[in-house]
Amino acid sequence: MENKLAVVAFGGNALLRSGQKGTFQEQLENVERTCENLVPLLEQGYSLIIGHGNGPQVGNGLLRHSAGEKAFGLPAMPMDFCGAETQGSIAYLIETGLDRVLARHGLDRKVVSLVTRVEVKADDPMFRNPTKPVGPYYPDAPSDGAVYREDPKGRGWRKVVPSPVPARILNADLAGRLAREGYIVVTVGGGGIPVVSENGALKGVEAVIDKDLASALCAVNTGAQELYILTDVPKVYINFRKADEKALDVLTLAQARQYLSEGQFAEGSMAPKVRAGIFFIENGGKSCIITEAGELGNPASGTRIVK
Repeated sequence: MENKLAVVAFGGNALLRSGQKGTFQEQLENVERTCENLVPLLEQGYSLIIGHGNGPQVGNGLLRHSAGEKAFGLPAMPMDFCGAETQGSIAYLIETGLDRVLARHGLDRKVVSLVTRVEVKADDPMFRNPTKPVGPYYPDAPSDGAVYREDPKGRGWRKVVPSPVPARILNADLAGRLAREGYIVVTVGGGGIPVVSENGALKGVEAVIDKDLASALCAVNTGAQELYILTDVPKVYINFRKADEKALDVLTLAQARQYLSEGQFAEGSMAPKVRAGIFFIENGGKSCIITEAGELGNPASGTRIVK
């Protein structure tokens, strides 16, 4: 299939929405709704690779392991193991929801999921500055020794862990080949399972890689022309939630860098998405579109980052 290849990074609300408990049925319905929005791209003949986040899920998984250890003496697993668990479970939800969507629209496409390790550098400075939110929101920061930061959208406090920069996606070549053969590929789930090189072998570490940056690296490595980063707002804004807020239709690389340096985009929210878009365009991508899922396929949708 000699079609355009796009990487689509599902945002957190594609799986779990504000106020929900996160039951299996809730997450499956959310995923199916998000996958429905992929139909315009599929009908236009795109080959697709899907990345996704796992911040709430991996945090909840750690809580479940901790509770099981306290209540029943079951050994709690480390964060990289929980990342692998959530890659598999979320991929299962995406495959199930997308299969239903494909059947409804009579689209003959198959979905395949790859559990993906992503190499990071052991000396990445982010290990000394945790910023990646995981797990549930709390009304106040718990005093359990972990690092918590207040959500920029006012939803409470969340635990934060290191978010090192992805350096190498171990199965990017396979993901690209499968996508071009017509499969819809789910990969770099949760940003990938973070591993570092140690004595010639790869070892998991406690961190969560930003899924948007991992998806951007995947897009570069697979030669994708477009990167779609899905979030819960239709466009990128400057002066967000202020009287003079302004939605942006197009961002050049120079403008994106300038607004980042001015602090226009919040860390843990829009800033990493804009950085991912910059990285993609700087490394050969044609355009990065940041938007909400319902706007997919609309040529005028979202904020487009271009060279």
